[in-house]
Amino acid sequence: MFKKLFGSSEPKEEKVLPWLPLTQVDQLNAISEKSKTKTQFIFKHSTRCGISRMVMNQFVSAYALDTNADLYYLDLLNYRDVSNEVGYKFQVMHQSPQILIIKNGVAVAHASHGAVNDMDLNRFL
Repeated sequence: MFKKLFGSSEPKEEKVLPWLPLTQVDQLNAISEKSKTKTQFIFKHSTRCGISRMVMNQFVSAYALDTNADLYYLDLLNYRDVSNEVGYKFQVMHQSPQILIIKNGVAVAHASHGAVNDMDLNRFL
């Protein structure tokens, strides 16, 4: 009964996504080029924001895609210049947290805050 109420004391295996770190502006040209043959996702995260952390945890828990896409992680506080350039290059206003779907060199969709987890990423593969 106590396990049902308080959970098991056994450590839970943490799910790890195939994140690719997005840390340099020049990576955006490579992402744009790769998007011509493979869908590219950019997940922008603010490490100081509780809402961003909650959305990212939900995203990680629900993520069930195979390798039909590349998944980039952008820590926008440490890489503000990269975050700014993402907005310019893909014509998407900055939000956090935010996901961008890049195909054929352009952002074909994006979502922010709770809408990140409402997005059906499979339809972009």
